[in-house]
Amino acid sequence: MTGNITLALRTAQSGLLASQQAMNTVSNNVANVNTKGYSRKVLNLEARVLAGAGAGVQISEITRKVDEGLIKSMRLEFSTFQKLDIQDTFYGRMQEMFGSPEDNTSLSHTMSQFVTAMETLGVSPDGTLEQSEMVRWGEEIAIKLRLMTSTIQELRLQADMAISEVATDINNQLANIHDLSDKIVRNSSVKLDTSDLRDQRDTELDTLSKLVDIRYYYRGDGDAVVFTSGGRTLIGNGAQTVTHNSATAVSSHSTHAGGAFSAIKVGTSIAGNDITNEVRSGKLKGLVELRDQVLTDLQSQVDELAAEARDVTNQIHNRGVPFPGMRTMTGTREFINTANQTITFNGTGDTRLVLFDQNGDQVKTTTVRTQVGSASGTIAAVAAAINTWLGGDGSATIANNKLEISVTAANRSLAMRDETTSTAGSTHQDSTIEFDSDFSNATSISGVTIADTGADEVVKGFANFFGLNDFYVDTQLDNIFEANVQSSTYAASAATLNFRDLSTGSLGSQAVTAGDSLATIALNITTNITNVTATVVPDGAGVRLRILHDNGSALVVTQNRGNTLLDSLGLHSADVRVGGQLKVRPDILSSSSNVSRGAAQWDSTRGAVGEYITSRGDDTIIQALAEAFTSTNTFDEAGGIGDKTISFNNYATSIVSRNASLGDANKVSLDFHESLSQSLEFKSDSFRGVNMDEEMANLISLQQSFTAAARVISTIQRMFDTLANMID
Repeated sequence: MTGNITLALRTAQSGLLASQQAMNTVSNNVANVNTKGYSRKVLNLEARVLAGAGAGVQISEITRKVDEGLIKSMRLEFSTFQKLDIQDTFYGRMQEMFGSPEDNTSLSHTMSQFVTAMETLGVSPDGTLEQSEMVRWGEEIAIKLRLMTSTIQELRLQADMAISEVATDINNQLANIHDLSDKIVRNSSVKLDTSDLRDQRDTELDTLSKLVDIRYYYRGDGDAVVFTSGGRTLIGNGAQTVTHNSATAVSSHSTHAGGAFSAIKVGTSIAGNDITNEVRSGKLKGLVELRDQVLTDLQSQVDELAAEARDVTNQIHNRGVPFPGMRTMTGTREFINTANQTITFNGTGDTRLVLFDQNGDQVKTTTVRTQVGSASGTIAAVAAAINTWLGGDGSATIANNKLEISVTAANRSLAMRDETTSTAGSTHQDSTIEFDSDFSNATSISGVTIADTGADEVVKGFANFFGLNDFYVDTQLDNIFEANVQSSTYAASAATLNFRDLSTGSLGSQAVTAGDSLATIALNITTNITNVTATVVPDGAGVRLRILHDNGSALVVTQNRGNTLLDSLGLHSADVRVGGQLKVRPDILSSSSNVSRGAAQWDSTRGAVGEYITSRGDDTIIQALAEAFTSTNTFDEAGGIGDKTISFNNYATSIVSRNASLGDANKVSLDFHESLSQSLEFKSDSFRGVNMDEEMANLISLQQSFTAAARVISTIQRMFDTLANMID
């Protein structure tokens, strides 16, 4: 009898203790009703059985009221939202930089002012103010492009530095999550409550998901395994370390593919652990996209505009001269071997050389073909021929691997005029200059047999080829070559590529097999060609092959005769740096009277058979420049803007419009994903959060349970007292 009463007492006691613990859980829920990340705790009870008979109640475990599927969806949205959010900040900076097309500070407005200044100068070619305004607005364009380039590269540097900061934050989160998991495993092994620790770990996982895209699962002992969407383990048996060393400076051609940016690595610092291109969302992805895609695309557009403005302006400007001519001409093209590199006049074209007096009247004249003695000649031979013709009036030399012409006789100046034939007074037309850049006319150079013959480059205009009277100049050397934008699935035709530089000469040749990808070509060039690195860099929806001389020397890349690979690639001296270096030629900037307004003209009424003259009122060249900027020009695909045949002003507007459109699209996506993430977070918080009405109802129920257990104990106590009295 006593044993049964004792068992009843212990059964009632278990109910009392269980109710007490349950009320403690309820009170903890109520106390944390406003605690961020806290999930409602539920005390789970189970029947206690001894020897097959009921022996009261016991606590099974304390569980959290959470929806794991909803939480995973929420974290995916967190990751996407943070990617868009960090990019929104940078798009705002870009909009401030470009302005709207109608703004007076916009690039398109500056282009319009340049055209207006040229048209005004065309009305008064000899006007000092008009000349000055034309030069001023020409330099304003260059300043605007340089400022844009500087800002873009500064933003890229900021993005790269932010990547290092994110890597540090990720490491902190990984350490916290791993530490909490250890505590959960230890507490679980001794049957201690781990629900609050799991809440803390959830908060850390929420923060981590905002930094980088994560996937995870929980082991049976409560340990968490965390990895990226790309499958890289972040937490397994221990927390991995994410590393990234930020750059100290960034230039237009700095790319992650080219090794200018440190890789983002997980674990051991080896090439195989680079996750830069694997990250799919989160703040980290947003910064990588900005640094390696969004901003590089923008720079590509700026460089395309700058290069086209330079090339179109210089081609026309080289046709003419300031009145009455020029006394010094310093070429901008650098040659690697003037003794062997050759130019050839295509067809019957020729270039007229005319020496004028101070009144613009002809003193003497000849043609380049006449002086060289044929349609072809080495660069050194062309320079020597011009030097011989000038005689005591001046000189033509190769200095610093460039052609320099100087008129030293008093009251004398020089002009050049491309014509259809060598006959005096022939129709003006830009001569077609075929340039054999790897000097293949020589059968053997330094013991190396040259396989190809013929033109490696074709340029319109003799003076333009040498860059003798450029309006725009830049400081870049021909040490970087790049292809036009190609599809990522581009397959090459068979070819042999030849590489030469200024200091070494032949650097070697590289065979390309039909079907080779750009990545294969780049790898083979980098591996086999001395001092040359080739990479494949993203550009818009496509990629470019970029070839760089490691030592900065002038480089020549050609192909064997009959090969078409470089033609299909559109390989050319890279425009990637032009936007950051473009400027008006210093002597024109310091003296605007050096601007070409007119050109050498044929006057059949002069002398016995006619003579060449220059005139102060000649507006031929300046009007041609104004027309070139108002008419259409062909722009290559760059930075996501496809091939276009439009005016310079419209292309500048396209740059502004496209980036404004991307910013708006990003903002729309940002608003959508912000709303969605907030909605998911609200649902998750509502599901796992504390409901005060529910907790109060539970408390009343537990109070009744506690009271009932207490009354049972009180009754049993009286029974014991009765038994004791009976014994006495």
